[in-house]
Amino acid sequence: MRTVHKIIVALAGAAALFLWSLPKSQATGGLTFNKDIASLLFKNCAECHRPGETAPFSALTYKDVRPWAKSIREKVLTREMPPWHADPHTGQWANDRRLAQKDIETIVAWVDQGAMEGDPRDLPPQPEFVDGWTIGKPDLVLTMPEEFTLEASGPDEYRYFQIDPKLTEDKYVQMAEARPGNRKIVHHIAAFIQPPPKDLKSSPKPARKEGEKMNEESVRYNDGFLRRTKMDAPVYDDGCSLPNGGQGDRRDGAGNEGDVMYLAGYAPGMNQTMLEPGVIKKIPAGSRITLQVHYSKTAGSAQKDRSSVGLIFAKTSGGKEVLTRSVANGYFLIPPGAGRHRTTACWTLKEDIHIVTLLPHMHFRGVEMDFKAIYPDGRAEVLLNVPNYSFSWQTVYYAAKPIPIPKGTKIVVTGYFDNSSKNKYNPDPTRAVRFGDPTYDEMMVGLIEYTVDGKSVKVSTAMNK
Repeated sequence: MRTVHKIIVALAGAAALFLWSLPKSQATGGLTFNKDIASLLFKNCAECHRPGETAPFSALTYKDVRPWAKSIREKVLTREMPPWHADPHTGQWANDRRLAQKDIETIVAWVDQGAMEGDPRDLPPQPEFVDGWTIGKPDLVLTMPEEFTLEASGPDEYRYFQIDPKLTEDKYVQMAEARPGNRKIVHHIAAFIQPPPKDLKSSPKPARKEGEKMNEESVRYNDGFLRRTKMDAPVYDDGCSLPNGGQGDRRDGAGNEGDVMYLAGYAPGMNQTMLEPGVIKKIPAGSRITLQVHYSKTAGSAQKDRSSVGLIFAKTSGGKEVLTRSVANGYFLIPPGAGRHRTTACWTLKEDIHIVTLLPHMHFRGVEMDFKAIYPDGRAEVLLNVPNYSFSWQTVYYAAKPIPIPKGTKIVVTGYFDNSSKNKYNPDPTRAVRFGDPTYDEMMVGLIEYTVDGKSVKVSTAMNK
């Protein structure tokens, strides 16, 4: 009997401790939307779950949330929502969306108790959004010069639109947001800074090493408005074995050879460019902004679009300028039915840097990507591991603190693809797949934003008004 008594006392103590750790309303069985749930949804979900955004319902009112209560319970319990696909044991990220375990338990308990609304007086104020802009009211909005019409049928289209902001002096951007004019057809937007010709000429291309040059036209071809890799082009799954790391004759979204000058992007789940004070992006005077827009013909009818980019300028007197490097392999070939095909691309640093963000990008067959640093002393470190990559969520991973990487380090980006019938998202497991614009082809791109040590810029706050 003493043993039974001890067990009962222990269980009672554990139950009391559990109830003590929960919100008072949850411990007494009285969880409500207004008092316990609304604040969690406003903080963690409303950025996407609000009118005008891509999510299927708004999280701003009880009336909108209640029909989705059971679905919300399932998604948060399995950690499918909020979306976060990085290994939680690798790296620290300022924009980590994961809910705390206690918050998950609170939402689950609320649904299990009947998902009650509660006293209207307990409802916290709704978060404020400025005319749909996540970054707040922009200092400058740049819009496509003309409305674009997309036909109802046919393959996807990649279109390029150039915007002249008519800048007579350098501008420094703290935040930037790309917004589609028509979400029915805009799959993603990539906004690039195209410096004026004099700036391009001032940075001549370095001489190529023998064996490095690959004729772009012998590798790529135009398929309507899409750029694709020829099936009989040379195959290099291990891009790191090439002198150029697998990049080949790269071109950025503005058509310029060399590193991209990335400004902002839009895609499902993608974070907008929101840099910490003292970290900025430069738009040189005379630059143009190029929008690369991926249109998907899924609306069933002809559609119009006129997308935009909003900018908020730096208010500080100086800072570190963010540069961008696309570490990509454009020469891989994924065999039909391959269940775990591995590809790599590399970049060896010529100067000391601090990494600000990392962005993995693949298409429907992409299942995993990691970024690894191999330091000059031979030590290796995984900077970011995304073991559950999802094309539906193009997450930019913002380092909690800029990551220092010394000169001579080799950054290795490794991507894995599932071209088998077990991949339910696979467009066609029976065909070989190469690098290309359309989503039925593949990409293997690791985008790195960074600052260079010892280099800073001075910003005139007057010019950034």
